[in-house]
Amino acid sequence: MEVKNLFDPAVKQNIIDRINKLSPDSKAQWGKMNIGQMLAHLQVPIGVAEGSRQIKRTLIGRIIGPLAKPMIYNEKPFKHHLPTDPSFIMHGQVKDFETEKNNLLAMINEFSEKSIVNEVHPFFGKMTKEQWSKGTWKHLDHHLKQFDV
Repeated sequence: MEVKNLFDPAVKQNIIDRINKLSPDSKAQWGKMNIGQMLAHLQVPIGVAEGSRQIKRTLIGRIIGPLAKPMIYNEKPFKHHLPTDPSFIMHGQVKDFETEKNNLLAMINEFSEKSIVNEVHPFFGKMTKEQWSKGTWKHLDHHLKQFDV
């Protein structure tokens, strides 16, 4: 799998096109989130990168995170059912599809090198802007595949 850079306009447009193929009836191939929850979930790490979302680093993140960091931008796809930080979990919450889709699209449209202000990921630690971009693309791609787009 080639990990792509979300700063590239063509790559960004591909992600936007895939999001626009989703519908309120889209079903997950795995996992517990419904479509609205998944769209809300994808906004959390982008908000962290852009500084609008604050998540404290945990001791386990400080210890294990730097060792696991390469998984977010290496060529291996994310495995299904990976553990998720509680602040990123959306199952059990009601999320409106259109609202979450529009919010996510706005965040992706604004996503750029200039928009990334946070150098520290709450789990993985210090990250470059390129690592944020590739990790964000890989996370988006993973969950869009989860919903078959």
